[in-house]
Amino acid sequence: MWGYRKRIERDLPRWRESGWVTPEGETAIRGELESHSRSFEVAPILGILGAVLIGFAAMSFVAANWDEMPRLARLALILAGLISAYGIAGLLFERGHPAFAHAAILAGVAIFGAGIMLIAQMYHIDGHPPDAVLIWALGALLAGVLLKSNPALALAMLLIGLWSAWETSISGTVHWQFLLGWAAVTCTFLWHRWAPGLHLAAIVLSLWIISLGYLLLHGHGHAVVVGLGLLIAAIGLAGPIFANNLKQFSAPALGYGMTIAFAGLFAMQFVESPPLGGLILLALATLALVLSAIGFGLRTGRASALWLGYAGFSIEVLALYFKTVGTLLGSSLFFLASGLIVMALAAIAYRLHSRSRSRMEAVS
Repeated sequence: MWGYRKRIERDLPRWRESGWVTPEGETAIRGELESHSRSFEVAPILGILGAVLIGFAAMSFVAANWDEMPRLARLALILAGLISAYGIAGLLFERGHPAFAHAAILAGVAIFGAGIMLIAQMYHIDGHPPDAVLIWALGALLAGVLLKSNPALALAMLLIGLWSAWETSISGTVHWQFLLGWAAVTCTFLWHRWAPGLHLAAIVLSLWIISLGYLLLHGHGHAVVVGLGLLIAAIGLAGPIFANNLKQFSAPALGYGMTIAFAGLFAMQFVESPPLGGLILLALATLALVLSAIGFGLRTGRASALWLGYAGFSIEVLALYFKTVGTLLGSSLFFLASGLIVMALAAIAYRLHSRSRSRMEAVS
């Protein structure tokens, strides 16, 4: 919302000067933006942060090993905390304070996680530790679905990622069950039409895919990661061709796919040790990838694609420098290639800007 508001406020004066928006219309648009921005007041944000702190307090209380309390009293305390949190959430929903209600739900989910640890501690349950995180994630998912709480669903997604990472660290193999948990939470994000949740799901899935490079083929599966990233990017580009309602997912899919492919290419260059010829080919492929991202951003006006491309270019160039700086020939080739690439970028940017400016003048 913040980025959208900034773009509108930047474009409004130009639209007014071009006669596309009347002064009255501009005032109405600014009023509409102001009314929507009130949902981002400091109080609801502090409420969410307070819920997180309450969750940490509950878990720390459990970790203190409170042996002096009877077991029944401990269980009653956890149950009372759960009932109180969800009861307060219901009251807040009724009184028209949804942000604070979601904070109370988040606190209840955190207390539920603390309760799992408490029961395991009290009864000396020495099972598979990641299972406790999975149960916690399922509880957060259930709360998010039944109470329609997006923050609870976001916590469920983070817990699914933690569960999978823990399972992988123990087994040293790919944790395929992650996909089931990820899909379940992602479906609820789609059901709620919550864009931030879908971005969170994409980030968690991207990290899981990148990890495949270090697990498949005895730790040399980065080419698989590159292939998957390019496939996701291609789907993002082709999606709107087959279904117009997929257009809103096109740019994000392209961005995440290219990021995954970049991570795989980077690992193939600098985590593994390819020969000089292989390093040059991989570097050229990586630079072509980031230049494609920059070109897409310039052509479509997507600032996120531009920044991803610039960041990828900077990371690649610096990594190549430190990789080749040991030899004089390598350093000279590095600086020559970097200079040519930067000059090409400048030429592309100038031509695209000129075309965009000509189109704007033709319209006006």
